[in-house]
Amino acid sequence: MSEANRSERKQGAPLKGALIGCGFFARNHLHAWQGIEGAEIVALCDADEERLQAAGRDFGIARLYGDAVTLLDSERLDFVDIATTAPSHRALVELAASAGVAAICQKPFALSMADALAMVHACEHAGVPLMVHENFRWQAAIRAAGQALREGRIGRPFWGRVSFRSAFDVFSGQPYLARNERFIVEDLGIHVLDIARFLFGDVARLSATIARVNPQIAGEDVATMLLSHVSGVTSVVDCSYASRLPHELFPQTLIEVDGAEGTLRLFADYRLQIHTRSGTHDEIAMPQSFPWSCAPWEAIQESVAAIQTHWVASLNGGVEPATSGRDNLKTLQLVEATYESARRGETTVLPSPELAAGQSAESAGEALR
Repeated sequence: MSEANRSERKQGAPLKGALIGCGFFARNHLHAWQGIEGAEIVALCDADEERLQAAGRDFGIARLYGDAVTLLDSERLDFVDIATTAPSHRALVELAASAGVAAICQKPFALSMADALAMVHACEHAGVPLMVHENFRWQAAIRAAGQALREGRIGRPFWGRVSFRSAFDVFSGQPYLARNERFIVEDLGIHVLDIARFLFGDVARLSATIARVNPQIAGEDVATMLLSHVSGVTSVVDCSYASRLPHELFPQTLIEVDGAEGTLRLFADYRLQIHTRSGTHDEIAMPQSFPWSCAPWEAIQESVAAIQTHWVASLNGGVEPATSGRDNLKTLQLVEATYESARRGETTVLPSPELAAGQSAESAGEALR
């Protein structure tokens, strides 16, 4: 929210928000908002009238709008939660910024670095916060692994792997994913790359390969990235929706880290193991379950509640969110660098996000042909 909005709001009054986009994943947002103190969703917006009415009815929200312009003209809001698909993000974020309303925006933040940078600049110019709903790093197991590294429990890390391998049918709930020419890196790999940044810091160089195994989809469903981090860590990030395992792990991310004093492993079913010279410690970092949780989505649903709680705390405290628009430029840059490296068959050296925004990115389709 802008400084003006913050000063006008009565002390202790809940933040008033609106959700834009009432599709498949947005229902997780709405469920989570109902349990978060200090904020309430007072209005919904969606161009699909049937979907809009269904969401309003199911979540008891009466103020419904078919377009975002009317929504922002009609409501006094502290923030909007943008849960639409990526092609609409820039227009919606810039619209919110022009109205002086803070925005939390689903990933992928934008379809190009130029669009993402324009969105960041629009919110900075308007003096309103902007956060990207980059939720994987907010999962309980991922946070536990990050905390162990920050505490130095295995010494200084020098190698890591962040892995997501599955054959889960993500297309039944989100059929548009099968039509996207850029699929797994843009939709899932962005999460796994962000975890690597969360654990090991920013990236200086990246090399990647991508492939399409499923002939029924337009984009790639397998990707492997080798990252050289500024911290000195080398990490491997791999993701697949073509791996048929005897134990389907969706939506679990597995982690391996080697450090100077020991090793950290996040195994299947949220088992976190830390081994050092003094012994081996195992714990289970299970996701929190809510009345609205449903298998196998519990870990992601928990992370939605966690990131939205963080957003409220950031707005109330006047501090930059951990996954701010400015921060997410660096994660989005890794997505673009992956496609560029795969297309060229070369290592990509990462410039600043501002410079990257000025470079043209080739489509993933060229890398697959």
